[in-house]
Amino acid sequence: MKILVLNCGSSSIKYQLIDMANNAEVKAKGLVERIGLEMGEFTHKPSGKEKYYVQTPIADHEAGINLVLNALTDKEHGVISSLQEIDAVGHRAAHGGEYFTKSMILEDKEIAEIEKLCDLAPLHNPASLLGVRVMKKLLPNVKHVGVFDTSFHQTMEPTAYLYALPYEYYEKYKIRRYGFHGSSHKYVAPKAAEMVGMKYEDCKIISCHLGNGASICAIKNGKSIDTSMGFTPVEGLIMGTRSGALDLGALLYIADKENLSTKELSNLINKKSGLLGISGKSVDMRDIYAGKKAGDPRSTYAFDMFAYRVKKYIGAYAVALGGVDIILFTGGIGENAWFQREAICDEGLEFLGAKLDKEANKQMAGADGIISTPDSRVKLLSVTTNEELVIATDTYNLVK
Repeated sequence: MKILVLNCGSSSIKYQLIDMANNAEVKAKGLVERIGLEMGEFTHKPSGKEKYYVQTPIADHEAGINLVLNALTDKEHGVISSLQEIDAVGHRAAHGGEYFTKSMILEDKEIAEIEKLCDLAPLHNPASLLGVRVMKKLLPNVKHVGVFDTSFHQTMEPTAYLYALPYEYYEKYKIRRYGFHGSSHKYVAPKAAEMVGMKYEDCKIISCHLGNGASICAIKNGKSIDTSMGFTPVEGLIMGTRSGALDLGALLYIADKENLSTKELSNLINKKSGLLGISGKSVDMRDIYAGKKAGDPRSTYAFDMFAYRVKKYIGAYAVALGGVDIILFTGGIGENAWFQREAICDEGLEFLGAKLDKEANKQMAGADGIISTPDSRVKLLSVTTNEELVIATDTYNLVK
């Protein structure tokens, strides 16, 4: 069964064509960028063939998806003879609210529910809907499945997901913690348990997805019990341009002093803060680390603050879990920035019984492996994630 995995952003489309019948082989993947601008970009990488790249105006998502489908069936750089070979489409959807507790086949009722949730994820859900509607129009005879970033965290108890606001706002507007990066946490946690020879359903795992977006998830017996992102992806850890946890009083104070609108405040905490806001230089942890080594104070603040916040959440979630068996690192920073993993693990986690093997940690850049010492009570791991495979697997299981 060949499954097309689609991840539509507001001006971009990521995709993979995965052959589930052939060990989940990625037959092609690519990216459509700058949709709706004067000049768009399209990159297509077919397995076993040369990369195809073109600059061309891409008016809308339908034009972008047509580019993808034409590339997949092209005689020169295609990987299938016709669209009839696509058996199903898996769509990444950011926000499933409380309605989508698991991945679901998307019929009219489900599409209407996603539309209701657009207010909760105005940057992501409308783009996902566009992708679903265009694909159902172009491929009407196959099943379309929605896989939601929030659904993995629907096992949280009200104690963890409610905010201490007047309860009426939860009843009226569903203001609560939802959490994100669900597909990633769902993929890496059982993989980590398998890597150390433990049964996933019996493990206490702290999953650290660290990248330009970052979140930590406490997983007990295979279920998410708490996570650092909240009503939106801005809460929790310091990220590339997102502030993470913040005293709301400080935000109101800035708004008053700078006469900022709610839109300007949103731009401040989502696009101007985080590593970029602290360092004043970059969102890239490699640049931050280089600045720290060169003695730049603001880069040092950014690097050290990031590590400190991660350690704080690890400590809190160790308590929430009643102990911890595995702490894993994934995502762009978590998998590759061994120096940031060292800053997190080398000092401050000893009370948990976590001991970092510094040499093993340096060797595990962008790879799967155990980075703790043999006598460490808590297993520390670098684990590569694959959210597209989660989407393809859920889609396969629903339509097979």
